[in-house]
Amino acid sequence: MNTSTITLSSDPEWYRKAVFYEVMVRSFLDTNGDGYGDFRGMIDKLDYLQWLGIDAIWLPPFFQSPLRDGGYDVADYREVLPTYGSTADFDEFLQGAHDRGMRVVIDFVINHTSDQHVWFQEALKAGRGSKERARFHFYDANSDGTPPNNWISLFGGPSWTQVDDGQFYLHLFDSSQPDLNWDNPDVAEDFEKTLRFWLDLGADGFRIDVAHGLVKEDVLKDHPDPQGLSDALRLDMPMDPERRYALLPTVPYFDRQGVHEIYRKWRTIFDSYGSREVMAVAEAWVHPPVNATRYVRADELHQVFNFDLLDAAFEAEQLYGLMSAAIDLMKSVGALPTWALSNHDSPRVASRIGDLQSRALALFVLALPGSCYVFAGQELGLPDGVIPDEARQDPIYFRTKGVQKGRDGARVPLPWKGETAPFGFTSGKPWLPLQEGWKDLTVEKQESDPRSTLNLYRNALNLRAEHLVNNGEVEWIESPVHGGKSASLLAFKRGNVSVYMNLSDLPIEIEVNGKLLVVSSGIVDGRDGKVTIPPVSTIWLHH
Repeated sequence: MNTSTITLSSDPEWYRKAVFYEVMVRSFLDTNGDGYGDFRGMIDKLDYLQWLGIDAIWLPPFFQSPLRDGGYDVADYREVLPTYGSTADFDEFLQGAHDRGMRVVIDFVINHTSDQHVWFQEALKAGRGSKERARFHFYDANSDGTPPNNWISLFGGPSWTQVDDGQFYLHLFDSSQPDLNWDNPDVAEDFEKTLRFWLDLGADGFRIDVAHGLVKEDVLKDHPDPQGLSDALRLDMPMDPERRYALLPTVPYFDRQGVHEIYRKWRTIFDSYGSREVMAVAEAWVHPPVNATRYVRADELHQVFNFDLLDAAFEAEQLYGLMSAAIDLMKSVGALPTWALSNHDSPRVASRIGDLQSRALALFVLALPGSCYVFAGQELGLPDGVIPDEARQDPIYFRTKGVQKGRDGARVPLPWKGETAPFGFTSGKPWLPLQEGWKDLTVEKQESDPRSTLNLYRNALNLRAEHLVNNGEVEWIESPVHGGKSASLLAFKRGNVSVYMNLSDLPIEIEVNGKLLVVSSGIVDGRDGKVTIPPVSTIWLHH
């Protein structure tokens, strides 16, 4: 891998067109044999990330945590989990990324803490009516001894847990993750200190976890359909779209107006760092979709995640509708969309729609305007890992008593080299098992194969930077509403690049002139002003 020291872009809006690489530290590379990835492994593979061609690294939580929910249960927001290393290791990683022209965005878990956080431990000791309990949502039981309301956790089971003195505390997720009370000024003040702590260390931005969930309303009021509401808020739960969209506006604890006051204050903090070009992206799945634009108003956050493609079918009409709607929606407020096909909370795209389909869709999406978020392992074409029940760690699995398997399959460590598991990830026992069938998916094996998924991503990211990031808006030329050669063909132009995706199992011939830049799979036949696009593939043409 040929790498070199370069400087960070001076573009204050670098994030609008960046490719972000989401990497869970514990699943990347283990250097001490304990089975968990660490910052030394991250440092060792910075050259790989630079070679791949990404612009920024998004780190899910790496803070002090009992790891009941993969680190999204934070016990200390200003300390690195010793399993992963030290603050000095993080600093070395950060500087190494910056030296290679890559920014670093860290996850900020602000809806809840761990039950091991000092605040919650103090609340348990302090008792009813205390200032310590006022930092969370503690309430007395109903007269019949039941919880304060009937809300259901998004991880299954009730969203209330009773403590020794009889009061209940609210947790929209696992019982080890008590929700914070953002009406309490102690909470807002402390998190502002934490923002500044990481910004002063050099972090380039934040991914705001459950950004729409900080403010709760009607906490003592039952919901008419609590189970339906909980299911509607889960992307991995099948539900009739009409029912889902009818339930979402009734959520009393998500997307309340008060969250925007918090982010307006934060924006002043971000802007105070001047030339640092700090950014923040909101994890906010809201309905109706226009509500997402509120999070990216000029005095709030910089981006909001678009989750539409995480569960979309490989079907032309649906994909066109979702993509065009996202572009138009963000354009209405002067923003650009974000695109993601997988993340740590969703099934891997290769498992969900298929290998060839995931390659084709990735190449198509990487050509769209806006920023892209790539989940580590996606560039290898990794499917979900097959996890035996005795190895599972996701609290969803335990809270639903195994009815829902949870997200462990998407979080399996990366295969680096060799012929047998754990493929160079660790010299010990990995925290989740790697699959023996992944021997052809390792980085080592794919680097030398010009047709591998890894080299497809690398070529696409380099070509994207060269030809597309500054190439203007989308002009749709083939879609279900634009007519065209086939109902299974989607195509658009951006400047002097045309992008065609054949979603069918048959080749499609089109009349077009241009130089082939890249194809997701198969052989492209072009002659006499005509190009034949292979089945289930995407091509980029330069005119």
